Parts: sequence; C-alpha cells; structure tokens
Amino acid sequence: MKAVGYRKAGPIDRADALVEFEADKPTPSGHDLLVEVQAVSVNPVDTKIRQRRAPEGPAPDILGWDAVGIVEAVGEEVETFKPGDTVWYAGAINRPGTNAEFHLVDERIVGAAPKSIPASAAAAMPLTTLTAYEMLFDRLRVQDAVPGGTNTLLVIGGAGGVGSITIQLARALTELTVIATASRPETQDWVRELGAHHVINHAEPFGTQLGALGIESVDFIYSTNHSHLYAAQAGEVMTPQGRFGLIDDPETFDIMPFKSKSISVHWEFMYTRSMFGIGDMNRQRDILNHVASLIDEGKIRSTATETLGTICAAKLIKAHATLESGKAKGKLVLEGF
Repeated sequence: MKAVGYRKAGPIDRADALVEFEADKPTPSGHDLLVEVQAVSVNPVDTKIRQRRAPEGPAPDILGWDAVGIVEAVGEEVETFKPGDTVWYAGAINRPGTNAEFHLVDERIVGAAPKSIPASAAAAMPLTTLTAYEMLFDRLRVQDAVPGGTNTLLVIGGAGGVGSITIQLARALTELTVIATASRPETQDWVRELGAHHVINHAEPFGTQLGALGIESVDFIYSTNHSHLYAAQAGEVMTPQGRFGLIDDPETFDIMPFKSKSISVHWEFMYTRSMFGIGDMNRQRDILNHVASLIDEGKIRSTATETLGTICAAKLIKAHATLESGKAKGKLVLEGF
C-alpha cells in the first residue's frame, strides 16, 4: 500500500521531511478494523511527533491521527462494525498513523461517520472533537455548575481546530455563555460564525475586556495553546472554585495564581484511553457517534477550512508548515491517494 512517513525527526523545511513509500498492507485481528482510508486531516500532534520522536525501525514512521474510511475487513473479536461500513476516528498515538491507504484501528475508539457531509469534511473532526468533548464533559465537568458562578466558558485559542469544535459543542449541549479569544479580524469572524457569544483578543488583558462585556468572572477556561502565558490572568478573572483545563505542552506552568481561589487544573490528552487500554475506551466511540448525530441534525458544522489535495508528501509538508506557522484557522484536510 501507499504510505507517507518520515525517516528522521526534524524540521519541516527539509526536502525529505516527509516521504512517500510502499508498506505492507496490514491484517486485522482481535478488536481491529482494517480501514481503507478516504480522507485525513492534520493536527499539531503530527508536527510535534515529526519534530521530536525518531522512528524506531528502518522503515519510515507513518503519521496522521484523523481518518474517514470504509471498513474492508475485521478482526475475530469485532462486534460493532462490518465490511462496507463508513467510519471515522482519531486512532492511537502508539500505533502507525492514518497517512496510508489502509489502516488498523481498534473498534472501541471508532464511530460511525456522519452521513450528511463528505469524507473530507468529516475527516477534520475526530481528534479535535474528542479533545473538546472529553475536556468539557469528562475533565472540566461543565454540566456541574460552579457555586455562585456566572455560567461562562472562556476558550483560549478559539479559532484553532480544538477551539472551533469546543465553541460549537458548548453552544449545542450546554447553556454556557461562550467567550472565545481570537486576535485577527478573520479569526474573530470565524469564532462568531461558530457561535461564540463574545470575542476577546488574547493579546490584550482579559480582565479589562471581560469587564467591558459586563462579565464579572469566568467559571471555566479551556486553554488550547500558550497556556503558560495566561495562568496569571486566568487566576485573576476566574470564579472561585472554577476549573481550568489545558491541552498544550508548556515547559513550565505556574499554578500558584489558582491557589487562593481553589481553582482546579485539568489536563486533557485524547490518547490516554487508547494508550493505557482503559476500561472505558468505548467512551470515544460513544462520543463520535453522538457528534455524528449532531452533525446530521444540523447542530454542528465541520471545522474543515481548506482541502489541500491528495494524501501525498508534498501536500502534507504544506499542511505541517501551515500549522507550525501558528496562523491556521479551523482544519486542513487531504483526500484520496
């Protein structure tokens, strides 16, 4: 089968940063599905692994942790899918990725793909959807009100892939007032389109901007990037006993600004369930099925903003470079081989 991977860790500006090669078509066993990949998207985790993690063997490592495809074959323990089913998923970080014609994935972290949108639009969604949903409802528990709070959620980095779906999920499934940060006119317009009640600029002080909106404090903060830069401000603007969540990788993160208000800190790593084989792995299947139904009901829209072309080294290099620039809006997708 055709595949795209990398032979050594490093920057994206090398001609061989990503390469095309032939790999053996895998065979499913146990709970695995063999999926013929139709479309993929690119996420910051792809770029981080390519930069930092050297391949373990002589063959290139295959990146990619979002896919929509058709089930071709199933392992002997599979119960939920059959050949011919169209599925979507984000896969597991400790297994080969989705930038290949065929891919093995555990059925317990796979959902039935939405029927109302094309594969390219759906491929933008699984990883960010799981990251957003798990943070909102499993980590921050936004359904449990903060005593004396304002019923508000601040999404830092609202225009990125995770922020774009977080805004929509919060609007579709909660009564929270959603504030998103965005610094450019085009990204501010984007988060408003997705349903943010208010938009503030993360390059300016939060407290002043929230005060101008009449918002006294924020119950929940979901920080998607540069979290270390916002801890002090978060401590100032959050409601006592509020909850702060982050997903990025700060080298240091000072939580002392949270102590006096007993603000709790919550990490979300979407791969925790699959990495450790946790007993509730099928929670991710349920989430993906739920969001697929929301899409088909017209309550959630795809966050895909650009289809770059076919799944090949040149297009994937372009996608990685765009993400690393820090100026991406929504999600970049690729379709077909």
